[in-house]
Amino acid sequence: MSFAVSTEENRAVVLSLRNISVTFGGVRALQDVSFEVLPGEVQCIAGENGSGKSTLIKVVTGVYQPLAGAQIAFAGKAVDVMSPAAARAAGLEVIWQDLALFPEMTVAENIGIRSVLGALPRIVNHGAMRDTARRLLGRLGADLDVDAPLRTFAIAQRQIVAIARALAGDAKVIFMDEPTSSLTQSETDRLLDTVRTLAADGVSIVFVSHRLAEVLEISRRVTVLRDGKLVGVYPTEGMTQSRLTELMTGKTFDQGVRMKDHSASPVVLAVEGLTRAGDYADVSLTIRRGETVGLTGLLGAGRTELALSIFGMLPPDRGRVLLNGKVLSLRSNRDAIRAGIGYLSEDRLALGLIQQQSIADNLVISVLDKVLDRGFISFTKKEKLVTRWIDELAIKIDRPTDPISTLSGGNQQRVAIAKWLAVGLKLIILDAPTVGVDVGARAGIFEIVARLAEAGLAILLISDEVPEVYFNADRVLHMVAGRIVTEYDPRAVSLSDLEAAVYA
Repeated sequence: MSFAVSTEENRAVVLSLRNISVTFGGVRALQDVSFEVLPGEVQCIAGENGSGKSTLIKVVTGVYQPLAGAQIAFAGKAVDVMSPAAARAAGLEVIWQDLALFPEMTVAENIGIRSVLGALPRIVNHGAMRDTARRLLGRLGADLDVDAPLRTFAIAQRQIVAIARALAGDAKVIFMDEPTSSLTQSETDRLLDTVRTLAADGVSIVFVSHRLAEVLEISRRVTVLRDGKLVGVYPTEGMTQSRLTELMTGKTFDQGVRMKDHSASPVVLAVEGLTRAGDYADVSLTIRRGETVGLTGLLGAGRTELALSIFGMLPPDRGRVLLNGKVLSLRSNRDAIRAGIGYLSEDRLALGLIQQQSIADNLVISVLDKVLDRGFISFTKKEKLVTRWIDELAIKIDRPTDPISTLSGGNQQRVAIAKWLAVGLKLIILDAPTVGVDVGARAGIFEIVARLAEAGLAILLISDEVPEVYFNADRVLHMVAGRIVTEYDPRAVSLSDLEAAVYA
């Protein structure tokens, strides 16, 4: 184990934790973990889902109390008991993945809300609130209408509002939990610039992200957790994504181009001159049996809109969609499903799965007709189907009757894929299938994708993370402003050249 405490310039440690252990119902979520933050540094916490990242943050912010023997110090002063209020008073802030903002309130109100909270009613000085909001947004280089409702802004701008709210509390350490999971590459670049600006002003940033390229780009040190234990603290200089993946998972992944030539295979999907005003124009593409075609591009390129048209949910103005040579008349997604097309949404929480329902119910929801017996659900048929797909996709569960929300992101995604495979598809559209999924689970998902292709399924893989399509697709299509502009063979182009073209 490596725990290299930096002494660069003899800087004092702003936050120190030693011997942190947390237990839930006999299960140890953290075991003797030590962690520290230096003033003005950007540090990352890396680990798979369940490694203890969120638990550690909740200990820092007083949500969870560690077991006896733990030592917490802030600015060199020992802290006996940390509470959420005490953490905020000390300048510790967390920007969670869901941001915890109020869409119907104005930008200024979201930034200044804590200044008016309290046990007793008080008069709100809206002018001072607006002035504070403008000052903090200016510090971040953002020009937003502070009187506009937050719901009118994109997710990237809401991130800035969340950061400004943290600064309003005189934040000295800001934890950012998956801050780029819903951002495009250009929005991510701007957020990382903001992080650098904050660090230059002396604010310490602790960055949690599954995107390892960001981890290595933005931070100088990375703390790695695995199964609730500290693996080590490492300088990012000289660190590679593959090495960091090994540290996080304890496994070695063989990452290489998987491209195969399917030119002799029959065409499953043919899109001819598909156009939908304002979304995409004159799109033509083919996907052959057993082929994975990657589709990438920046936000607004029209990728998801095109996918939804192929899935029957956004009717095109003109053009044709053919499946196995037959022209489809898609009036709804029901028509697409009956034809043998499945669509895995990028938003599995809202559109892919029913969080309140059980794992088993989510698995059979698309194929209820297959588990009926004389008009009623056959529990024997249901159990057989559920067991088959849990086994085939190696979904880690306790009981099929548990709510889907009890599963990790990677296992939820496996359930979402299994739900479609049970239908018996000819084509599956995977729209950003690894959003919010850690690196180990991502590798498992793409192993499943490779197996599905080997079995003859045609796959359209959509992602704005270029390495995903580069390493997992047979051909890569680049979409810009609603048009497919270039097709790439992963064997004939380098990853860096492809990224340069997409992110230009």
